[in-house]
Amino acid sequence: MLTTLRIKNLALVSDLTLDLQPGCNVITGETGAGKSIIIGALNLVLGERADRSLIRSGSESCSVEAVFDVSKLKTPLKSFLEENGLEPCEENQLVLKRTFTSAGTNRQFVNGSATTLNVLATIGEWLVDMHGPHDHQSLLHPAKQLLILDAFGGLEAERDAFGKMVSRRIALDVEKSALVVDEKTYAQQLDLLRFQVQEISAARLQIGEDETVEVDFQRASNAARLLQLSQAALDLLSESENSLLTQAGATGRMLQELQRVDPGAANLVGLHAQAAGMWHELQSELTRYAEKVDVDPARLAELEERLNLLHSLKRKYGATLAEVIAFGDEAKIKLESLESRDTELARINSELKKLDAEILDSGKKLSVARKKVIPQLAKAVGKQLDDLGFKQSKFDVEQKLADGSWLKGGTSPNSSGLDEIEFQFAPNPGEPAKNLRAIASSGEMARVMLALKTVLAAEDKIPVLIFDEVDANVGGETANAVGEKMKQIAAKRQVLCITHLPQVAAPADAHYVVTKQIRDGRTISEIALLTKKERVTELARMLGGQTDAARKLAGALLK
Repeated sequence: MLTTLRIKNLALVSDLTLDLQPGCNVITGETGAGKSIIIGALNLVLGERADRSLIRSGSESCSVEAVFDVSKLKTPLKSFLEENGLEPCEENQLVLKRTFTSAGTNRQFVNGSATTLNVLATIGEWLVDMHGPHDHQSLLHPAKQLLILDAFGGLEAERDAFGKMVSRRIALDVEKSALVVDEKTYAQQLDLLRFQVQEISAARLQIGEDETVEVDFQRASNAARLLQLSQAALDLLSESENSLLTQAGATGRMLQELQRVDPGAANLVGLHAQAAGMWHELQSELTRYAEKVDVDPARLAELEERLNLLHSLKRKYGATLAEVIAFGDEAKIKLESLESRDTELARINSELKKLDAEILDSGKKLSVARKKVIPQLAKAVGKQLDDLGFKQSKFDVEQKLADGSWLKGGTSPNSSGLDEIEFQFAPNPGEPAKNLRAIASSGEMARVMLALKTVLAAEDKIPVLIFDEVDANVGGETANAVGEKMKQIAAKRQVLCITHLPQVAAPADAHYVVTKQIRDGRTISEIALLTKKERVTELARMLGGQTDAARKLAGALLK
């Protein structure tokens, strides 16, 4: 459920915090007071495109933050957040935030982590369903209608099983496409794969080998210079007439004589011995190094050839030797598959034939099951519409079967089944039913949505339902029915409803009123949760004024 909505510098709102309640929440207020700002703010924080003109005059930016309790959310939110690198929910609280500036900067956050507008919109689709004349309504899409029909009829398991078979068929089609080519292309692919496999295999690659060869090549290519330098160093150290070791010996004899004269200089003799030991150790290591330096043109050519081969393979098949080896393994598998093309094609065709028969059988059974569910859904929705003032209307579901072209080499069928459906509605007797999305009247649309939501409240997984002026063009007993429908839906979902009718507002669990105030010469919109006494006053205003009769009727409505 939506627990908190914070709005800052949006249209007439300066700084507003709205704490919502479980069940049915209604928002009322005079026309132009700013009720629609609440809906606009929710649309923004749920991923709708931002309009910079909405930023409050005199402000550089605006922000909207929504906090949801997701403890009962029936969608894979946790894994979705992990996959998109977003922070997890703490204590089942999901925090969405949207900010945008007059300069055009647009940022959105989930639990404090920056994210994209698409991610925000996806989460929004799981959390809130909007119903109003200016909002996208998920129930208008045929795909969503099919989901609703299956949920109403308890057909999800059959639908999922059908979808898995279609996924398997698509995978087989991909395999088949890779094998079904003309003979010239087939021969070219074979030649290329054989060359790639042979070239990589013949190289007998070892991961990390390129680094070792590079070091050896650098040493071999500079062997003559290395030998020259090491020999020159040995000459200075021990082999010339005035070498360091010769001079070190003379220095040692002088220090020993110094010690005989002054025993206190013994430490100097010790230090000399340590230094002389280091010089001798350096001589030994340098001699061994010089002996290993091999000025061998043949070895240099061999290393250069190997290094060139490794670089060539990496240019062709991957940035590292590990990637080159992996490419070779994949090419070998593809080659084996192509070389046994006829066998593989026979296997795939046999499996496709068997799978197509299973898909057709499963799809027909699913279509028959849906056909049985359709009149039940139509009857249930029709009853709700009757309560909502459509006494002689007709609600129906059109079912269209697929043409079966996928069985003749076409693409695979839709994973949802072999048929499509469209919700249809005729508000007036004598008129033909039209697709629900073709209905022009927002008032009619809202009430049809309300009827559907009442019937499907138990199946729909979206936890927050928002109805924007569902009372358009209704009154009297119909208005009472709308209020009762809201209450019924709110028993299973949180409802937020903007209304102008006291009959709709009265049954709500929480009642908020939006007002316009003048402060420091600026107009601002504010919202407040009403007490029971304040509700009587607001309902009386909606009934026409603060007369005794209006207040008495308002009190009766609340009871």
